[in-house]
Amino acid sequence: MSTLTEEPTINSADLNTDSTDNVTSQVLMIEDIQKLLPHRYPFLLVDRIIDFVPNKSATGIKNVTFNEPFFQGHFPERPIMPGVLIVEAMAQVGGIVLRHLPGMENQLSLFAGIDKVRFRRPVVPGDRLTITTELLVARKRFGKMHGRAEVDGQLACEGELMFSLVNL
Repeated sequence: MSTLTEEPTINSADLNTDSTDNVTSQVLMIEDIQKLLPHRYPFLLVDRIIDFVPNKSATGIKNVTFNEPFFQGHFPERPIMPGVLIVEAMAQVGGIVLRHLPGMENQLSLFAGIDKVRFRRPVVPGDRLTITTELLVARKRFGKMHGRAEVDGQLACEGELMFSLVNL
């Protein structure tokens, strides 16, 4: 554990390498996402990355449909997306950012912790979850992000996500 504190820290302000602050964003389709994340159906919870700023942030979309397998049991009479899966979707969007950091291309990001996570509204079939993650800290084997999930501009969930990075 002490090695984590001895590694150099990169703060989000230091990650923008463009001195003019003109950062070009990118869109990633599902095929691109599958090249970056090991998750597959039914656990791949990101349909598209609509805004990606390397070394800084990503915004992804999860189209929530009634056909999601978790709605069979959560809850049959009133389907609500489980909060833990909303947090997982935020982590997957964050994983896209981490995989693009220099030297982290062959790393798998695992949850190391979650802090200050709050749920503000239910996510139900038909909702489009817009998930934004912003890199706060990156170290050789550790990362921390702020995640935010919204539906139609209304906050559904937000919190801080910590990642441990391991070799693939």
